[in-house]
Amino acid sequence: MRLLALLLALSAAVPGAARNKPKPPAPVPVKISGPAAAWVRGMTLRDKVAQLIMVQFYGDFPNVRSRSYREYVREIAELKVGGLIILNRVRAGVVQRAEPFTMAAFINRMQRLARVPLIVGGDFERGASMRLTGTAPFPHLMAFGAANDLALTRELGAVTAREARALGIQWVFAPVADVNNNPENPVIGERSFGERPDLVAAHVRAFIEGAHSDPKNPVLLCAKHFPGHGDTDVDTHLGLGTITADAARLDAVELAPFRAAIASGVDSVMTAHLAVPALEPEPVPATVSRNILTGLLREKLGFHGLIATDAMDMQGLAKLYAPGEAAVRALEAGADLLLLPVNPTAAVEAVVNAVHQGRLKEARINESLVRVLSAKVKLGLNKRRFVSTDALSEALDTPEDEELAATVSQRAISLVKNDGNAVPLAKDSNACWVTLTGSRLSAMGRDMLDDVRKRNPKSRIYPLDPQVDAAALDKIAAELASCDQVVLAAYVTLPGRYGAFVDKVLAQKPPVILVSFFNPYLLRTYPNVAAYMDTYSTSPPSELAAVRALFGEAPATAVPPVTVR
Repeated sequence: MRLLALLLALSAAVPGAARNKPKPPAPVPVKISGPAAAWVRGMTLRDKVAQLIMVQFYGDFPNVRSRSYREYVREIAELKVGGLIILNRVRAGVVQRAEPFTMAAFINRMQRLARVPLIVGGDFERGASMRLTGTAPFPHLMAFGAANDLALTRELGAVTAREARALGIQWVFAPVADVNNNPENPVIGERSFGERPDLVAAHVRAFIEGAHSDPKNPVLLCAKHFPGHGDTDVDTHLGLGTITADAARLDAVELAPFRAAIASGVDSVMTAHLAVPALEPEPVPATVSRNILTGLLREKLGFHGLIATDAMDMQGLAKLYAPGEAAVRALEAGADLLLLPVNPTAAVEAVVNAVHQGRLKEARINESLVRVLSAKVKLGLNKRRFVSTDALSEALDTPEDEELAATVSQRAISLVKNDGNAVPLAKDSNACWVTLTGSRLSAMGRDMLDDVRKRNPKSRIYPLDPQVDAAALDKIAAELASCDQVVLAAYVTLPGRYGAFVDKVLAQKPPVILVSFFNPYLLRTYPNVAAYMDTYSTSPPSELAAVRALFGEAPATAVPPVTVR
C-alpha cells in the first residue's frame, strides 16, 4: 500500500500526468492608449471581466464593521467590479430615497477602495429626485410629453446632468425611449413621453441635447429599453415579456426614438428582457440575442457606444438562466456592461471559464473593456473621481429647478372630460376629497390635501389606503352621498376593494371628478364620471397643479400624449 501511494504521488508530480487538463489560453493584450493604459497594466482576465459589472448600492453609509459594508469592500477592492448603481429601498410598499450628502460621502469612500475609478450610475429619468431627497421633484416624463415643450425637456436634461455630477453620478440611465402604445403596460406607463413615435423621438433628442450641453459636467446617457418596451402587458421585473409586432411596425414605431437617440450622440443603449419574434426567432430576451444587439443595434442602426443590459436580477431574465450563464450569453450577444447580475462573483467566474473553454474569445472581453475604460476617461475619472460635498447645496434643488418642475406640472394637466362644467369647483363648495393611495405610509396626496384645506378649511377629506377594510369603505361611500361633488384622486390603478368603492360612489347622486395621477387610462374603466383629469405624474408639483386647475386658477388644456378614451 505504501508503494502504491508513493507511485501515485510521483505520477501527480510528473508533467505528463496533467496532460489532459485544458490550459488557459495565453492572455490577449488590450489595445488601448492614454490614461486607461495604466489601468489595464497588470489586469488579469478576471479583472477585465469584473470591470464589465455594475453592482447596486442604496446611498446610505453602513458602519464599516457591518456585513453590508464588508460586502462592498469585497466587490470593489477584491472582485474589482467596474461600477455602482443607486437603487431605492422599498419597505412596506413605500419607496425610500437616499440623502444627497450621505450618498456622496459613501461614493467617495468607495472610490478610494477602487484601483480603477468606479463609474457610478442612476436611473435619473425625472432627475435625481427619482432616487434622492433634497432635489427638485420633477414630474414623470409623460408630463413632459403632455406639456410638449422641447425647451422644457432640454432644460430637464441639463439639470439632470448637473445634479448627477454633483452627487458623484456619471452615468444617467435616461432618457426612456419606449413608445407607450399599450395601455395595459404595467411597467413603462408615465415613464414614457407618450404613444407617438415622433413625439417620443423629439423629446429624447431634446433631453440628450440638454444633458450634453455643459462640457464641465459630462455624463453618459442611456436610451432604454431596446428594442422598445412600450407594447407589452408584462412587467419584466416579474417575467419575460413579448412584443408581437412585425418588423415593419417595429421599424416605424419602436425603433424611431432609438434612431433619434443614436443620431443625437447618446452614449449607451440599455437592453430589454423581452422576446421579439420578428427580430429573434428563438424565444429568448433581447438581452441575450445576437440578432438584436449585434445584428440590429450595432450593424443596422450603426451604434458604436456602450450596450448595457437591463438589471440582470429581473425575472424576465433570471428565471431563464443561471447567473453565470446569463452573463455569458449577454456578452455573446454583444452587451458590454452587465448590470446587477444576481451573483457578481458567479458571473465573473462563468465568463472566465467560457473564455478558457473557447466559448467566448478574450478579444470580445477586451472590446467591451476598452469601451468601458474609454468612457471613464471621457468622463474625466482619471483626473477627478471624488466629489465635493460642500458644493452640493449649490448644485441641487435651485429655485430655477423648482420653477421648472412647477411649470411642467401645470402645463401638463389635461381636463379630458367635463360634463356639466363640473370643473372648476367653487372655493366654498361642499366638495368632498378622497385620495386613493398604495400604502398607509405613503406621502402621496398629502400636498394636495394640505392645499385644499388652505382654500376651504371645511372640506371633508378622506385619505384612503388598501388597509381600509370593506365595511369602512362602505361607510365612507354612504357619507359621500351628501357632498355637492366628490373628487377622487387616484395614485394607483384602483385594484381590489378600491374598485368596488368607486363603483358605489359613482352610483350615488353627487357628480364625481376623477383625477388620475398614476394611470392615465382610468377613464376607460370609469367612463361615467362627470369629469376626468390627468396629471401624468404622482410628484408633489403635479398635486399642487391639479388643485389649481380644479379650482379654475390655471388652465388644464394639455393634449394627452396617449389615447385615454
